[in-house]
Amino acid sequence: MNFIVETSARHVHLSQKHLEILFGEGYELTNKKNLSQPGQFACEERVTVVGSKSELKGVSILGPVRKATQVELSLTDARSVGIAAPVRESGDIAGSGACKIIGPAGEIEISEGVIAAKRHIHATPADAEKLGVTNGEIVSVKVDTDGRSLVFGDVVVRVSDTYALAMHIDTDESNAAGCGREQYGEIVK
Repeated sequence: MNFIVETSARHVHLSQKHLEILFGEGYELTNKKNLSQPGQFACEERVTVVGSKSELKGVSILGPVRKATQVELSLTDARSVGIAAPVRESGDIAGSGACKIIGPAGEIEISEGVIAAKRHIHATPADAEKLGVTNGEIVSVKVDTDGRSLVFGDVVVRVSDTYALAMHIDTDESNAAGCGREQYGEIVK
């Protein structure tokens, strides 16, 4: 069973408190484009992420707001700006990288929250059953591309009724496999 493999570029998830510091009191995110995961969207708003060496301007914000602010970078991005970003599942930010985030109305310093997202598959319970996998299982996924086919190991399966079937990799991983806009993968055992 094949599924879409999507490239997740650098982005920021903001808490309501941090959103208001960066953009102003009572500010609400502007939906630019719905994403494949239900209820998730890319925003019109952008921020600058600052590390110890340099900065990344125009970093996308994904909505809706979250309980905690989180910055997701590729390892190349993190190294280039001087941020230590461990490979983690989304939401696992304890002890992760630190940075400054600058918006049009203010700036914040986060002492943790910068990660390189662990490659993962979102699946509904029905999708997981068809794929023969369970929540939290680690699998390998084969991606066939022209001249750069690759098997990704260490892919975590995340199962929820609120998900849509899709695998997410970052830009480093996507470039390594030469992925295009419509890329598909399959679990290999």
